[in-house]
Amino acid sequence: MPFSEIVGHQKQLATLRRALEKDRLHHAYFFLGPEGVGKRTVALSLTMAIQCRERDYDSCGRCASCDRIQGGNHPDVRVVGLLERKKEISIEQVRELGRELNYKAFTGRKKIAIVDPASLMNFSAQNALLKTLEEPPKDSLLILVAASAGGLLPTLLSRCLRLSFSPLPAEVVASFLVAQKGMKRQEAGLLAAMTMGSLGRAVSPETQELVERTKVWAEKMGSLALGDCRGWMTLAEELASAREDSLKFFEWVKGWYRDILIFRVTESSREISNLAVERNIERQANLYTQERLLFLLSQALQAEADIRRNFNRRMALENFFAHVVGLR
Repeated sequence: MPFSEIVGHQKQLATLRRALEKDRLHHAYFFLGPEGVGKRTVALSLTMAIQCRERDYDSCGRCASCDRIQGGNHPDVRVVGLLERKKEISIEQVRELGRELNYKAFTGRKKIAIVDPASLMNFSAQNALLKTLEEPPKDSLLILVAASAGGLLPTLLSRCLRLSFSPLPAEVVASFLVAQKGMKRQEAGLLAAMTMGSLGRAVSPETQELVERTKVWAEKMGSLALGDCRGWMTLAEELASAREDSLKFFEWVKGWYRDILIFRVTESSREISNLAVERNIERQANLYTQERLLFLLSQALQAEADIRRNFNRRMALENFFAHVVGLR
């Protein structure tokens, strides 16, 4: 995708374009920001701008080089991610990447590698990549893409130029959904708000299903807030069955408490993301103090972090729900 067609992130695009025009691209970048906001899209667009033969400092999106990059088969571009049935990026993948970056570019331009998500490189893989960055191959470019810097070696990140990507404004996401996906304005606004600036999530086929699930979660969280000591064990058991379900729940519940806190402070629904359950949020806002909401939000963050570190999911969920119903 040419730079001109990317939604948002004008500051980051301007930085990269200036570096291209002055031939001062850094040898390694770290693109940091929430999932689905366009980090990978920008990385591939930069790659196309470098390799494109038809346009200077941008890409045409149609030439042979652009087509091959978009198809994932350009000889000078390598995207490294999780292999099938693997949970981390291995040292073997990174070593192979290092060897490829040392080869001379077929096109006479740059050898380019994108590691996404970089946060899933294991410790050995990161150390192997660090060796490559300490003596970067000539005419090479490495782009690390991640939602969080947590788990990445500080020495690795210190050798990369960081570009931070923020969530897109809800109105930008909604306008894209209306113009490009043909959605009705109300439906687009709901998805834009719920996905909190993540265009990738908003266009995902799983999002509509998630909208329905969040309605159920909102009802159950409302019952727990009223002291439903029977329902929390059942909900913990349901969510603990799959790690991905647990993480999706905590991603949602962080926004849930954020919305309740916003409504509690402003007495307005203008800035909330869970518009589909607005009335439920209003009821919840009357049950909590600001201090209690901040405490529960901190507990949700802790439980999510525990699950990401592969602690016992059932225990993390039960501990969180015990706080919600007031048993702790």
